[in-house]
Amino acid sequence: MSSIALWGTVIAGIVVLTPLADRIRVPLPVLLTLFGIALPLLPGTPHLSIDPDLVLPVVLPPLLFAATQRSTAREFSAQARPILLTAVGLTIASAALVAVVAHAAGVPWAVAWVLGAIVAPPDPVAATAVARRLRLPGRVVTVLEGEGMFNDATALVMYHVAVTAVVAGSVTAGEVGLDLALALVVGIAVGLALGWLGHVVLGRLRVPAAETTVTLALPFVAYVLAEELHGSGVLAVLSLGLLLRNVSHTSVSSGGWLLGRSVWEYADYLITGVVFVLIGFELTSVLDGSPVGAATLPLALGVVALLVVLRFVWMFPAVWLLERGLAARAVRQGVPADVAGVGAFTRRETTVISWAGMRGVVSVASALALPHLVGSGDEFPHRDTVVFVGLMVVLMTLVLQGLTLAPVVRRLGVGSTVDEVAEIARLREEATRAALESVLARDDVPAPVREAVALQYEGYLTAQRALSQARSAGDDVEGRYGELVDALLRDATEVERGVVVRARNEGLASPHVADEVLADVEARAVRDLD
Repeated sequence: MSSIALWGTVIAGIVVLTPLADRIRVPLPVLLTLFGIALPLLPGTPHLSIDPDLVLPVVLPPLLFAATQRSTAREFSAQARPILLTAVGLTIASAALVAVVAHAAGVPWAVAWVLGAIVAPPDPVAATAVARRLRLPGRVVTVLEGEGMFNDATALVMYHVAVTAVVAGSVTAGEVGLDLALALVVGIAVGLALGWLGHVVLGRLRVPAAETTVTLALPFVAYVLAEELHGSGVLAVLSLGLLLRNVSHTSVSSGGWLLGRSVWEYADYLITGVVFVLIGFELTSVLDGSPVGAATLPLALGVVALLVVLRFVWMFPAVWLLERGLAARAVRQGVPADVAGVGAFTRRETTVISWAGMRGVVSVASALALPHLVGSGDEFPHRDTVVFVGLMVVLMTLVLQGLTLAPVVRRLGVGSTVDEVAEIARLREEATRAALESVLARDDVPAPVREAVALQYEGYLTAQRALSQARSAGDDVEGRYGELVDALLRDATEVERGVVVRARNEGLASPHVADEVLADVEARAVRDLD
């Protein structure tokens, strides 16, 4: 099998396993990891070689930026304390304890810290995939996503310091402190500066393809520039993404926003899928190229057990302390306990968060990015052991916790009472009504112009109200009314699509005209059906 055929097989596997994961209710990262383990076992399968120096700069920027576009800074600030307790406190504690265990197993201290930094950060991809499908409360999803983004920054700062210590041979406490300070200050400054610059540039382009190109380039520029200035590339991308998330929508065109959203969803999907498949390849490579010692597998099992237990040991006292602090603040400020956030996390929700500690993309990328040589020209000490343990931790936590998280959530009965469909309909109606009122209040335009635009909004408002009422009308012999509404809308969309495509194919309309009409048809289908 050639390398091109292998990459084609990898992409095909990702495509096929995506709908299968939904059908059998297994997190996609779990299936992709198992696929990556099975594929190298086929005869004639070549090894997928990746330059370690390119792993982090190529993989992390798009994944981190895409994650920031699913949330807002306001959501993270509302859950800042639990996010900081996990993303900073728990990540450092995990790295430290893993380093102690690895050192006790014969790994030098600096290398042990490298291993600790690699396996410390949980990945939110599998956890939030399950969380959203099972409609977990929004605060739980926010904590998981916030932890998944900001613990990357914490872990990768430790990772770079530890790798530098191994490569250079030694590092002083002053150098560590300077590296940490530079990582924080420079990373955030670069991200905010590029975010402001991007906001200005996007406001002047007004061309969807050009706007999307800018948003694609900025995360890579932020990461590389921050790293060149000895800052944290992760913090730069996070700062950039959250700033643009809050301000850029007013500076991009509607077409640019729709195109950018689609491009970033696809980039997130494809890169994440490829990285999880790579886990299996790298495990096979490590085992075939340099068989690990007899103590390596017990070390991996011990690290997994330590990380699982530590997360529970950390989360419950942390939530208890958080509740005590919120209760004391409520008393000082004289506000009701529920307004202050007391009781925000139940024991069942804390259990779910504690169990959602699967390792993933960042651990894989940082393990693969380990250099092969140190400054003296010798091989990176215990590299095979570190890579093997790191990948095994990802594999075992994905399989163990990824396959059992959904049953745990159902067993505990943790779910959101928010009806997202009704909430979407309410917000759409509110926005449309506000737009209609603003149009009717415009006395500075001719009446026919005002009436034409108002008629469009009135029709849309009437249609949305009717669709919302029909979806919630009740049950029918063929199923819920909502399912019948969606089915009829799909049928009507197919008729529209067929008329336009036939006109294009028969020469009754130019390709450009037909594509413009199709864009409107498809945008409406996405709005009303997806």
